[in-house]
Amino acid sequence: MKEQEVNKARAVYYKIFSGFFVYLTDQSRYFELLSLLDIVKTNPLDNASGEAFTNIANKLQKDSNVALLQEYDDIFHNPHTTQVRTTASFYDEQVESGRKRVQMLDFLAKTKIRRDEKNYSEYEDSIGFVFAVLSELANLVADGQEQYKTVQHCIFADVLNEFVDEISRTIYEHEKADIFKDVIVALLSFMEFERLYLEVSRAKPKEFKKQEVNKEETISKEEMERRARNKAEKAAGAKKQDDVFITYDVESDI
Repeated sequence: MKEQEVNKARAVYYKIFSGFFVYLTDQSRYFELLSLLDIVKTNPLDNASGEAFTNIANKLQKDSNVALLQEYDDIFHNPHTTQVRTTASFYDEQVESGRKRVQMLDFLAKTKIRRDEKNYSEYEDSIGFVFAVLSELANLVADGQEQYKTVQHCIFADVLNEFVDEISRTIYEHEKADIFKDVIVALLSFMEFERLYLEVSRAKPKEFKKQEVNKEETISKEEMERRARNKAEKAAGAKKQDDVFITYDVESDI
């Protein structure tokens, strides 16, 4: 029973973090995020995360997600600020849609979970999607579907753990980070818990040769086209990345 409760709690934490790393335009999903924050801030993993969650709850508007969306845009999309990349592939190879995306696709093939391409345009190895998948897997394990223990361990060890420290550092140091500074404090605390729970060591930081590189050279044609579509959809008010960014295949999961 205790393990079931732990997995349910893990699912909640991953759902919270997916809420911060997915562009939530639906107010109902935002209000759900606020409700989940109220739960974890009174039952934190440690003092640091408890304080961080309290700070986040105090900074977020109670009746609107405008402040969160603005900071999200400033960190991840604004061309006038440092743009933080969100895919594991970028931190692995400094390219979008690389080996880590292929790994995620292979892991997802062992489940019924799929990316809902109509509602979620980011890649399968983007951090928000990875959080959402791990939340769903933790729920499935809690419900007795223990066949998913291995795949959740693999996704954490081989994908998320490989880049979560580096992306966290980049976000924490971002010139526009305020709410996200506390998000990172809470996230890193949870990552330490996950490493202990899943028995995974901290990944060694990757070293890349320092050289002057034109940003456009590191972006594939596919990625450039995807970003252009996102920009056009957002301008038209069509972009809506809510809690429906994962879907299920009708085929057998294993």
